[in-house]
Amino acid sequence: MGLFGKFAYSAGRWSTDGPTAVPFLLIDVHDSDVATVDYRAADASGGRFFLGYEPRFYFDEPGSAAPVDTATEAAGFAAWSREATGTEVEPADVERLMASPDGTPPAEDVVVEETVERLLGLAGLPAPDWGSDDDAPAG
Repeated sequence: MGLFGKFAYSAGRWSTDGPTAVPFLLIDVHDSDVATVDYRAADASGGRFFLGYEPRFYFDEPGSAAPVDTATEAAGFAAWSREATGTEVEPADVERLMASPDGTPPAEDVVVEETVERLLGLAGLPAPDWGSDDDAPAG
């Protein structure tokens, strides 16, 4: 069983309680296969993209949502990074990490947390504490 969890970066730290300020970055990991990345800037602009798989392909519902415009979202994330962390990011580097809008599986067979860590590295951010199986509730 893979990781399930939401991790928010705001005000210079990671939290599992949600963002506490704007700008923020919210990462929602589903079974170590899909990561939803939401980012918001101080002016309330922002966007959403996916790492691993787009949920519409992961859940075998390809018509349930429009494909992500990866070029636009990569440019948006690069702008967010510049504002939120002061780090210049090449949009093409971000786009290479994104889930394929046509459902092609990721090039590497890795858990999505590794792809999240690569994305965060581009933006100059540390990885969140992913926790461990020991952190799971009993039962």
